[in-house]
Amino acid sequence: MNIRIGILGYGNLGRGVECAIKQNDDMELVAVFTRRNPKDLAILTEGVEVCSINDIKEWKDKIDVMILCGGSATDLPHQTPEYASMFNVIDSFDTHAKIPEHFENVDNAAKAGGNVAIISSGWDPGMFSLNRLYASAVLPNGSDYTFWGRGVSQGHSDAIRRIKGVKDARQYTVPVESALEAVRSGNNPELTTRQKHTRECYVVLEEGADAEKIEEEIKTMPNYFADYDTTVYFISEEELQRNHSGIPHGGFVLRSGKTGWNNENSHLIEYSLKLDSNPEFTASVIVAYARAVYRLAKEGQTGCKTVFDIAPAYLSAMSSEELRKIML
Repeated sequence: MNIRIGILGYGNLGRGVECAIKQNDDMELVAVFTRRNPKDLAILTEGVEVCSINDIKEWKDKIDVMILCGGSATDLPHQTPEYASMFNVIDSFDTHAKIPEHFENVDNAAKAGGNVAIISSGWDPGMFSLNRLYASAVLPNGSDYTFWGRGVSQGHSDAIRRIKGVKDARQYTVPVESALEAVRSGNNPELTTRQKHTRECYVVLEEGADAEKIEEEIKTMPNYFADYDTTVYFISEEELQRNHSGIPHGGFVLRSGKTGWNNENSHLIEYSLKLDSNPEFTASVIVAYARAVYRLAKEGQTGCKTVFDIAPAYLSAMSSEELRKIML
Protein backbone atom coordinates (compact mmCIF):
# COMPACT_ATOMS: atom_id res chain seq x y z
CA MET A 1 0.00 0.00 0.00
CA ASN A 2 1.23 3.48 -0.84
CA ILE A 3 2.05 5.98 1.89
CA ARG A 4 -0.99 8.23 2.19
CA ILE A 5 0.06 11.88 2.30
CA GLY A 6 -1.90 14.96 3.33
CA ILE A 7 -0.74 18.50 2.61
CA LEU A 8 -1.64 21.37 4.93
CA GLY A 9 -1.14 24.69 3.14
CA TYR A 10 -1.03 25.13 -0.62
CA GLY A 11 1.43 27.91 -1.37
CA ASN A 12 4.76 27.51 -3.17
CA LEU A 13 5.93 24.80 -0.77
CA GLY A 14 2.63 22.89 -0.86
CA ARG A 15 2.66 22.82 -4.66
CA GLY A 16 6.28 21.66 -4.54
CA VAL A 17 5.29 18.80 -2.22
CA GLU A 18 2.51 17.83 -4.61
CA CYS A 19 5.01 17.67 -7.51
CA ALA A 20 7.48 15.64 -5.42
CA ILE A 21 4.82 13.09 -4.47
CA LYS A 22 4.21 12.51 -8.19
CA GLN A 23 7.85 11.42 -8.55
CA ASN A 24 7.68 8.88 -5.69
CA ASP A 25 5.85 5.71 -6.68
CA ASP A 26 5.35 4.55 -3.10
CA MET A 27 3.37 7.67 -2.14
CA GLU A 28 -0.13 8.92 -2.78
CA LEU A 29 -1.63 12.37 -2.17
CA VAL A 30 -5.05 11.88 -0.59
CA ALA A 31 -6.07 15.38 0.56
CA VAL A 32 -5.02 19.03 0.61
CA PHE A 33 -6.13 21.24 3.52
CA THR A 34 -6.44 25.00 3.30
CA ARG A 35 -7.57 28.03 5.29
CA ARG A 36 -9.04 29.41 2.08
CA ASN A 37 -12.39 28.43 0.60
CA PRO A 38 -11.68 24.92 -0.77
CA LYS A 39 -13.91 25.64 -3.77
CA ASP A 40 -11.55 28.42 -4.83
CA LEU A 41 -8.43 26.23 -4.79
CA ALA A 42 -7.39 24.29 -7.90
CA ILE A 43 -4.61 21.75 -7.40
CA LEU A 44 -2.59 19.79 -9.97
CA THR A 45 -3.55 16.23 -8.98
CA GLU A 46 -6.86 15.02 -10.36
CA GLY A 47 -9.32 13.29 -8.05
CA VAL A 48 -7.76 14.53 -4.77
CA GLU A 49 -10.01 16.26 -2.26
CA VAL A 50 -9.39 19.86 -1.25
CA CYS A 51 -10.71 20.36 2.29
CA SER A 52 -11.11 23.10 4.83
CA ILE A 53 -8.59 23.07 7.65
CA ASN A 54 -11.63 22.97 9.95
CA ASP A 55 -12.35 19.41 8.74
CA ILE A 56 -8.85 18.05 9.29
CA LYS A 57 -9.75 15.97 12.37
CA GLU A 58 -12.08 13.85 10.23
CA TRP A 59 -9.03 12.53 8.35
CA LYS A 60 -7.18 11.22 11.40
CA ASP A 61 -7.24 7.57 10.27
CA LYS A 62 -7.02 8.25 6.52
CA ILE A 63 -3.57 9.88 6.36
CA ASP A 64 -0.23 8.28 7.16
CA VAL A 65 1.84 11.49 7.15
CA MET A 66 0.62 15.09 7.21
CA ILE A 67 3.09 17.49 5.57
CA LEU A 68 2.84 20.97 7.08
CA CYS A 69 3.65 23.70 4.56
CA GLY A 70 3.05 26.86 6.61
CA GLY A 71 5.54 29.57 7.42
CA SER A 72 8.01 29.41 10.29
CA ALA A 73 7.25 32.90 11.57
CA THR A 74 3.66 32.41 12.71
CA ASP A 75 2.20 29.12 11.38
CA LEU A 76 4.44 26.20 12.33
CA PRO A 77 5.11 27.13 15.97
CA HIS A 78 1.41 26.50 16.60
CA GLN A 79 0.43 24.10 13.81
CA THR A 80 3.11 21.44 14.23
CA PRO A 81 2.43 20.74 17.93
CA GLU A 82 -1.33 20.89 17.34
CA TYR A 83 -1.36 18.41 14.47
CA ALA A 84 1.39 16.19 15.88
CA SER A 85 -1.15 15.19 18.49
CA MET A 86 -3.44 13.88 15.70
CA PHE A 87 -1.15 12.75 12.86
CA ASN A 88 2.37 11.72 12.02
CA VAL A 89 3.73 15.04 10.76
CA ILE A 90 6.71 16.72 9.17
CA ASP A 91 7.59 20.41 8.78
CA SER A 92 10.37 22.66 7.48
CA PHE A 93 10.63 25.01 10.47
CA ASP A 94 13.69 27.14 9.70
CA THR A 95 14.08 29.69 12.50
CA HIS A 96 17.38 28.22 13.71
CA ALA A 97 17.44 30.04 17.05
CA LYS A 98 14.04 28.63 18.03
CA ILE A 99 14.52 25.01 16.95
CA PRO A 100 15.19 23.68 20.50
CA GLU A 101 11.98 25.27 21.78
CA HIS A 102 9.99 24.05 18.76
CA PHE A 103 11.41 20.54 19.16
CA GLU A 104 10.32 20.33 22.78
CA ASN A 105 6.78 21.52 22.03
CA VAL A 106 6.37 19.09 19.14
CA ASP A 107 7.97 16.20 21.03
CA ASN A 108 5.52 16.55 23.90
CA ALA A 109 2.53 16.71 21.55
CA ALA A 110 3.66 13.79 19.36
CA LYS A 111 4.32 11.53 22.35
CA ALA A 112 0.94 12.42 23.86
CA GLY A 113 -0.75 11.47 20.59
CA GLY A 114 1.37 8.36 19.97
CA ASN A 115 2.72 9.84 16.73
CA VAL A 116 6.05 10.56 15.02
CA ALA A 117 7.13 14.04 13.96
CA ILE A 118 10.15 15.33 12.08
CA ILE A 119 10.86 19.05 12.26
CA SER A 120 13.19 21.36 10.35
CA SER A 121 13.59 19.20 7.27
CA GLY A 122 14.68 20.83 4.02
CA TRP A 123 18.11 22.00 2.92
CA ASP A 124 18.97 24.40 5.75
CA PRO A 125 18.07 23.28 8.30
CA GLY A 126 18.24 19.79 6.83
CA MET A 127 20.81 18.77 4.22
CA PHE A 128 23.23 21.51 5.25
CA SER A 129 22.83 20.46 8.89
CA LEU A 130 23.86 16.90 8.03
CA ASN A 131 26.90 18.08 6.14
CA ARG A 132 27.98 20.27 9.06
CA LEU A 133 27.67 17.25 11.36
CA TYR A 134 29.52 14.85 9.04
CA ALA A 135 32.34 17.30 8.34
CA SER A 136 32.88 18.26 11.99
CA ALA A 137 32.95 14.58 13.00
CA VAL A 138 35.55 13.78 10.33
CA LEU A 139 37.69 16.88 10.97
CA PRO A 140 37.33 17.65 14.69
CA ASN A 141 40.21 20.12 14.53
CA GLY A 142 38.64 22.69 12.23
CA SER A 143 36.05 25.38 11.62
CA ASP A 144 32.57 25.34 10.06
CA TYR A 145 31.29 27.92 7.59
CA THR A 146 27.87 28.19 5.97
CA PHE A 147 27.01 30.61 3.18
CA TRP A 148 23.53 30.97 1.69
CA GLY A 149 22.59 32.41 -1.68
CA ARG A 150 22.49 34.33 -3.79
CA GLY A 151 18.85 33.42 -3.60
CA VAL A 152 15.33 34.05 -2.37
CA SER A 153 14.66 32.98 1.21
CA GLN A 154 11.07 31.78 1.58
CA GLY A 155 11.08 32.20 5.35
CA HIS A 156 12.51 35.72 5.30
CA SER A 157 10.21 36.78 2.46
CA ASP A 158 7.25 35.41 4.40
CA ALA A 159 8.35 37.29 7.52
CA ILE A 160 8.33 40.57 5.58
CA ARG A 161 4.92 39.83 4.09
CA ARG A 162 3.51 39.42 7.59
CA ILE A 163 4.30 43.07 8.37
CA LYS A 164 1.25 45.31 8.32
CA GLY A 165 1.24 47.43 5.18
CA VAL A 166 3.26 45.00 3.03
CA LYS A 167 1.43 43.65 -0.01
CA ASP A 168 4.21 41.39 -1.30
CA ALA A 169 7.96 40.93 -0.90
CA ARG A 170 11.05 38.96 -1.92
CA GLN A 171 14.20 38.73 0.17
CA TYR A 172 17.57 37.77 -1.30
CA THR A 173 20.39 36.41 0.82
CA VAL A 174 23.77 37.34 -0.69
CA PRO A 175 27.14 35.83 0.36
CA VAL A 176 30.02 38.24 0.79
CA GLU A 177 32.42 36.96 -1.87
CA SER A 178 35.59 38.05 -0.07
CA ALA A 179 34.56 36.07 3.02
CA LEU A 180 33.83 32.95 0.96
CA GLU A 181 37.21 33.15 -0.76
CA ALA A 182 39.00 33.62 2.58
CA VAL A 183 37.48 30.33 3.80
CA ARG A 184 38.38 28.47 0.60
CA SER A 185 41.97 29.66 0.92
CA GLY A 186 42.31 27.76 4.20
CA ASN A 187 42.85 30.85 6.33
CA ASN A 188 40.16 29.81 8.87
CA PRO A 189 38.94 33.39 9.30
CA GLU A 190 36.75 34.36 12.24
CA LEU A 191 33.68 35.87 10.61
CA THR A 192 30.71 37.59 12.20
CA THR A 193 27.20 37.07 10.88
CA ARG A 194 27.34 40.52 9.31
CA GLN A 195 30.64 39.79 7.56
CA LYS A 196 29.34 36.67 5.80
CA HIS A 197 26.09 37.85 4.20
CA THR A 198 24.04 40.84 3.19
CA ARG A 199 20.27 40.90 2.70
CA GLU A 200 18.32 42.61 -0.06
CA CYS A 201 14.57 43.15 0.34
CA TYR A 202 12.23 44.06 -2.51
CA VAL A 203 8.92 45.22 -1.07
CA VAL A 204 5.54 46.17 -2.52
CA LEU A 205 3.52 48.36 -0.17
CA GLU A 206 -0.19 48.52 0.41
CA GLU A 207 -1.69 51.83 -0.56
CA GLY A 208 -1.07 54.42 2.17
CA ALA A 209 1.50 52.32 4.04
CA ASP A 210 4.31 54.05 5.92
CA ALA A 211 7.48 53.09 4.03
CA GLU A 212 9.88 54.50 6.61
CA LYS A 213 8.21 52.62 9.46
CA ILE A 214 8.15 49.36 7.50
CA GLU A 215 11.83 49.68 6.54
CA GLU A 216 12.74 50.15 10.20
CA GLU A 217 10.61 47.16 11.21
CA ILE A 218 12.35 44.99 8.63
CA LYS A 219 15.89 46.04 9.55
CA THR A 220 15.35 45.52 13.29
CA MET A 221 13.48 42.19 13.08
CA PRO A 222 15.22 39.74 15.46
CA ASN A 223 16.35 36.35 14.08
CA TYR A 224 15.81 37.57 10.52
CA PHE A 225 17.46 40.94 9.70
CA ALA A 226 18.80 42.63 12.83
CA ASP A 227 22.25 41.01 12.57
CA TYR A 228 22.81 41.78 8.87
CA ASP A 229 23.50 44.74 6.61
CA THR A 230 20.04 44.94 5.04
CA THR A 231 18.94 47.06 2.09
CA VAL A 232 15.23 47.64 1.44
CA TYR A 233 13.95 48.56 -2.02
CA PHE A 234 10.32 49.65 -2.44
CA ILE A 235 9.10 48.69 -5.90
CA SER A 236 5.86 48.29 -7.83
CA GLU A 237 3.90 45.07 -8.02
CA GLU A 238 4.62 44.96 -11.76
CA GLU A 239 8.37 45.20 -11.19
CA LEU A 240 8.24 42.46 -8.57
CA GLN A 241 6.45 40.12 -10.96
CA ARG A 242 8.73 41.04 -13.87
CA ASN A 243 12.11 40.79 -12.13
CA HIS A 244 11.57 38.71 -9.00
CA SER A 245 8.96 36.04 -9.80
CA GLY A 246 11.39 33.12 -9.60
CA ILE A 247 12.52 31.50 -6.34
CA PRO A 248 16.15 30.41 -6.90
CA HIS A 249 18.53 29.70 -4.04
CA GLY A 250 21.55 27.70 -3.01
CA GLY A 251 24.65 27.97 -0.90
CA PHE A 252 27.74 26.34 0.54
CA VAL A 253 28.75 24.39 3.64
CA LEU A 254 32.49 24.29 4.22
CA ARG A 255 34.73 22.89 6.90
CA SER A 256 38.42 23.70 6.96
CA GLY A 257 40.47 21.41 9.19
CA LYS A 258 43.86 19.97 10.06
CA THR A 259 45.16 16.41 10.46
CA GLY A 260 48.53 14.90 11.35
CA TRP A 261 50.50 14.63 14.58
CA ASN A 262 51.47 18.29 14.40
CA ASN A 263 48.47 19.43 12.34
CA GLU A 264 50.73 19.62 9.30
CA ASN A 265 48.08 18.78 6.67
CA SER A 266 45.12 20.96 5.69
CA HIS A 267 41.79 19.79 4.28
CA LEU A 268 38.68 21.52 2.95
CA ILE A 269 35.26 19.88 2.71
CA GLU A 270 32.75 21.77 0.58
CA TYR A 271 29.11 20.92 -0.15
CA SER A 272 27.12 23.18 -2.45
CA LEU A 273 23.62 23.51 -3.85
CA LYS A 274 22.42 25.49 -6.86
CA LEU A 275 18.64 25.49 -6.99
CA ASP A 276 16.29 26.77 -9.68
CA SER A 277 13.40 26.48 -7.25
CA ASN A 278 13.92 26.78 -3.51
CA PRO A 279 10.42 25.51 -2.58
CA GLU A 280 10.49 22.57 -4.98
CA PHE A 281 13.87 21.35 -3.71
CA THR A 282 12.81 21.89 -0.08
CA ALA A 283 9.64 19.94 -0.83
CA SER A 284 11.66 17.09 -2.32
CA VAL A 285 13.70 16.80 0.88
CA ILE A 286 10.55 16.90 3.00
CA VAL A 287 8.91 14.13 0.98
CA ALA A 288 11.96 11.88 1.39
CA TYR A 289 11.83 12.44 5.15
CA ALA A 290 8.08 11.82 5.14
CA ARG A 291 8.97 8.27 4.13
CA ALA A 292 11.13 8.06 7.25
CA VAL A 293 8.25 9.35 9.39
CA TYR A 294 6.05 6.57 8.03
CA ARG A 295 8.66 3.86 8.65
CA LEU A 296 9.39 5.02 12.19
CA ALA A 297 5.67 5.05 12.96
CA LYS A 298 5.33 1.51 11.62
CA GLU A 299 8.10 0.49 14.03
CA GLY A 300 6.07 1.88 16.92
CA GLN A 301 8.26 4.88 17.65
CA THR A 302 6.81 8.16 18.91
CA GLY A 303 7.99 11.68 19.55
CA CYS A 304 9.89 14.31 17.61
CA LYS A 305 12.98 13.71 15.49
CA THR A 306 15.35 15.80 13.38
CA VAL A 307 17.48 14.88 10.39
CA PHE A 308 20.26 13.91 12.83
CA ASP A 309 18.14 11.05 14.16
CA ILE A 310 17.23 9.47 10.82
CA ALA A 311 19.33 6.71 9.25
CA PRO A 312 19.92 7.41 5.54
CA ALA A 313 18.30 4.13 4.50
CA TYR A 314 14.96 5.36 5.86
CA LEU A 315 14.86 8.07 3.16
CA SER A 316 15.14 5.81 0.15
CA ALA A 317 12.41 3.83 -1.56
CA MET A 318 15.06 1.15 -2.21
CA SER A 319 15.40 -1.88 0.03
CA SER A 320 18.49 -2.34 2.21
CA GLU A 321 19.69 -5.02 -0.20
CA GLU A 322 19.33 -2.70 -3.18
CA LEU A 323 21.13 0.13 -1.37
CA ARG A 324 24.10 -2.10 -0.52
CA LYS A 325 24.30 -3.31 -4.12
CA ILE A 326 23.80 0.00 -5.94
CA MET A 327 24.75 2.86 -3.61
CA LEU A 328 27.43 1.55 -1.26
